[in-house]
Amino acid sequence: MAEAERIIGTPDSAGADESAAREEAAAPGGTPDHDGTSAPDGAAAPGERPRGRRRIFALFVVAVLAYLLDLGSKMLVVAKLEGHEPIDLIGDLLRLDAIRNPGAAFGMGEAFTIIFTCIAAAVIVVIIRLARKLYSLPWAIALGLLLGGALGNLTDRIFRSPGVFEGAVVDFIAPAHFAVFNLADSAIVCGGILIVILSFRGLDPDGTVHKD
Repeated sequence: MAEAERIIGTPDSAGADESAAREEAAAPGGTPDHDGTSAPDGAAAPGERPRGRRRIFALFVVAVLAYLLDLGSKMLVVAKLEGHEPIDLIGDLLRLDAIRNPGAAFGMGEAFTIIFTCIAAAVIVVIIRLARKLYSLPWAIALGLLLGGALGNLTDRIFRSPGVFEGAVVDFIAPAHFAVFNLADSAIVCGGILIVILSFRGLDPDGTVHKD
């Protein structure tokens, strides 16, 4: 009988085992997951890993869409508008006017083309590394806009004249009394504004919310 109780386990021993499991989960060395059990430090709970992958997928979908829209619009502008008269869209308030911009967004810093190219490449690397810890959909959208816009302008820097890493960016959206820009610039600005809003609301890329 004693041997059978030892193998099967008595109710008292089962309760002790459950208490021990709860204490182990609450200990600093263990992190409780979604079902109350513990997971090793640094390991995401099973329910979190698919959610993180979905956020990464959303980031890259937004980035690809922003990049393709920017690339397609620039190809169309170079083929149909460059070398021609500007097209008025809303009277004198908004027109399409193809120009080549060797500087940063909105025509700033024309003498620092290579520096801006390096900065764009660094931003892309940082966003890709940050994506590994991404669990927030709004942050995924914001970073996707930044990534797509940075890739769009970086493509111009690398492949357009006058040379590799010195290429001029194609700009064509020309509001009245404002600098000429493109869809990549718009994606970068929208992504930056969204990040500022998320930061003010206390939402971090990992999905946690903090209050100052």
